Amino acid sequence: MELSPSLPVLVIGASGVDLVGRLTAELSPHSSSPAEIRSSFGGVARNIAENLARLGQPVRLLSVVGADSTGDHLLEQVAAAGVDVSPVLRSTEYATSSYLAVLNSQGELEFALDDMRAVSEITPAYVRQSAELIRDSSFIFVDANLHPQTLRAIFSLARQAQRPVGADPTSNRLAPRLQPYLDGMYMLVPNGAEAAILGQHDFNPDEPAEVVEAAKRLVALGVEISIVTLPEFGVCYASSQASGHIPAIRTPVVDPTGAGDALTAAVIFALLNDIPLDDAMRLGVSAASLTLRHPGAVLAELSLEKLYDEFI
Repeated sequence: MELSPSLPVLVIGASGVDLVGRLTAELSPHSSSPAEIRSSFGGVARNIAENLARLGQPVRLLSVVGADSTGDHLLEQVAAAGVDVSPVLRSTEYATSSYLAVLNSQGELEFALDDMRAVSEITPAYVRQSAELIRDSSFIFVDANLHPQTLRAIFSLARQAQRPVGADPTSNRLAPRLQPYLDGMYMLVPNGAEAAILGQHDFNPDEPAEVVEAAKRLVALGVEISIVTLPEFGVCYASSQASGHIPAIRTPVVDPTGAGDALTAAVIFALLNDIPLDDAMRLGVSAASLTLRHPGAVLAELSLEKLYDEFI
């Protein structure tokens, strides 16, 4: 399927606020624990849209935020980055979505909570009202926070318009929502656990060869490009023409939030610009590495030049 960088990418899904605490001592159950705490704007769809805009790709965000000051500031920030936010809904029922994460002292995620109720207002009816956005886009990317019926409407409209769709399963709990759409999906970006769920096949995520086979299994189920992200081991990928493993760049981890979204955005940008799949994956790993060293979900200074400076 031919992709065009001149038409906008349409990203559909969650936008919100990330509150991330990195422990500076051992976690004390039932008590307060010392930590470094930061907040920034996040949400899978919002992160991918901002990263694409900072790379120079026209992009629209179809999301929902609360009719609150947090929503005001989020829209101002992402619009200033170059994202078209005109399709974003304002909810009077729900506050702007939020994500709460606790990292250990090494920067690894210990546990997380999210409140994504506002995303329920992206209904099938609203998607159908926005059908022109799908027709006018070069590529549609969704996250699995969307309601199953909303996902069905998006994939149906994209199929009618002959537009490629990519997806992020978002979590183990939400990954099964994408199962019905694997056949014909252009791009899928799960982590190891999500790939096992969608491929219905267990594998050792510490063995890159097994992960490559898991990516190939998703291709056999109908996905055109399967990208399995592994924080410590980089990324494994497969298509009908190529497959491989790109190791992670050794880098200090300040904050893992948003690294996978940066990888996804860089790969989308590369594929839109006719960069071969192998090099697209390397640019994705570069984007993830840069984001890991940054406190926040998106590196404000992200550029294609920075990605190539990090290129492996």
